[in-house]
Amino acid sequence: MNLKNILFVLVVVVFLLNILFLQEDKKSPQDALRKPTIALSTFPLYDVAKNIARDKIDTYMILPIGVDVHSYEPNPKQIVKLFKSDLVIFSGASLEPWISRLDFKNKVLDMSQYVTLIEMDASHHHAHEDHTHADAHTDPHYWLSINNMKKVTHKISEEMIKLDPQNKDFYQQNTLAYLKKLDALDLAYKTTLSSCKKSEILTNHNAFSYLAKEYGFEVLSLSAFSPDAEVDAKNMIRLMHDIKKDHISTIFYESFASSKAINTLAKEVGVNVEVLQPLANITKAEKGLSYNQIMSLNLLKLKKAMECR
Repeated sequence: MNLKNILFVLVVVVFLLNILFLQEDKKSPQDALRKPTIALSTFPLYDVAKNIARDKIDTYMILPIGVDVHSYEPNPKQIVKLFKSDLVIFSGASLEPWISRLDFKNKVLDMSQYVTLIEMDASHHHAHEDHTHADAHTDPHYWLSINNMKKVTHKISEEMIKLDPQNKDFYQQNTLAYLKKLDALDLAYKTTLSSCKKSEILTNHNAFSYLAKEYGFEVLSLSAFSPDAEVDAKNMIRLMHDIKKDHISTIFYESFASSKAINTLAKEVGVNVEVLQPLANITKAEKGLSYNQIMSLNLLKLKKAMECR
């Protein structure tokens, strides 16, 4: 290659490098101002994230307030927003079947892989611990275990530090503050539920196995897995017998579930009906309340139903 050709190549290289540098200069101020974005599928995950991130990371809940998690499907606009997020954290344990139909190019985190799960025993409506991955019979309501919520808190904090390492100390301080709130909530549950006359509650379906396991009470339910499952006559008769035998005074149903079967049963045996929040999502009336606040309200209702001192 002669000198003339060499000079031409050098001029072209310098020209292209100048264009690249100019583009970087144009992009850098915008990139510096842009916060990372994290999408979280359910209310408990979102509550943890917003309390740790505060104003350093944009966090948002995928599930709209007031929508039942079991029937939710994202619309095209929501899907576009998900693809633009830096991280998508979903609950897992078969709770969001729609997530498997989306091929995310950004990072996706299944939180159920980082907690202790309970596998449901459909024949007895009870539960036993399972350390394997989630399947169709895994209870997805693991956030009702405060110990699991601590694991969730640590994992979300770790992911935020990866996304935004320059604010590591900020996230760690907020993580410790959130964990202290969970410790206080755990102590309140242990103290309150340690001296109760009754050791069982009755619900429309068994979404509270984690609470029952951690604090030593039993859950009787109209149906094991689905809040909208049809109740057979045999199960209804069995529960009516249990209510009378154990002098149960309250039947619980979930915020987003139909209360038709519960109200029928309550009227038949003359007991009260009350809402117990499983916390996958919150209602519009609960907007502004935290995980700790709603769990504390649940505790007051459990205390009354189980006649705790």
